[in-house]
Parts: sequence; C-alpha cells; structure tokens
Amino acid sequence: MAVSDPFHLAVQVRDIDEARRFYGDFLGCPEGRSSESWVDFDLFGHQFVCHLNPALKDTAVASHKNPVDGHGVPVPHFGVVLEMQAWQALADKLSAHGIAFEIEPYVRFKGEPGEQATMFFYDPSGNALEFKAFKDRETQLFKKA
Repeated sequence: MAVSDPFHLAVQVRDIDEARRFYGDFLGCPEGRSSESWVDFDLFGHQFVCHLNPALKDTAVASHKNPVDGHGVPVPHFGVVLEMQAWQALADKLSAHGIAFEIEPYVRFKGEPGEQATMFFYDPSGNALEFKAFKDRETQLFKKA
C-alpha cells in the first residue's frame, strides 16, 4: 500500500528474530534494511522499525489503560486504519491463529460519528497494536461529532 506521507515509528522489542516472525511472517510486513540490533518493516506503507532492547528479555513493554467505549484501551499503542474488508480478513486470521486479544474485534461508537471496527492485541514484546476500519474511511476518519 502506497501512502503519500508515510510515518516512521520505532519500537523496542525483546528479540529481533521473534519480531521478524511476528511482523514479517505472521502479519506479512515486508522486511527492509536491518542489522543485528534493528529491522525495518513496511507496515502497510509506513516505515516501522523494531529496535532490540535486551533488557526486555524477561519483561514486557509497559503500558497503562485508558477507558474508551467501555473498554480499557492500552496506551501507548499503534496500528493502521484499514479498509473494512482488510480489517475483517486480519481479524479472522488473528482469531484463527489464537491471538489473545486485549480487546476482541468489535464495532465501537455504533450509530455515532466515528463508528469504527477495532481490535487490540500485543506483539510478543508487549507492544500494543490497534487495527481499525471505518465504513467510509475518507469521510469518517476525522469526522467531528
């Protein structure tokens, strides 16, 4: 997916090979440049970099939860706003592989501006991810109440 202004995001991971398996093999993100201590991925057209932090070997990245629509949303988190069909395919894939969701796939803010399909889960290092979708991403993504 080509985006006009891709973002660059770097996160810490406990194991580079584990990150390659999760982001590359499982989520299907093509790999770019890398070294022994970091690896670039194409995360739906954005530059996403996993940097090794050996101190995470026995612990996960810390986060807290913020209440949104009756759920505790992990913060910080990152992800991508997908088209609805791609979101559903990813939700089905994650469910079929037994991913433990922090927030199961569902539609939040039903009937309101900003109605969206969303799901939250963690990578093996404890980084929280959210993938979401709107019926009409172009008109709904930044729509105010």
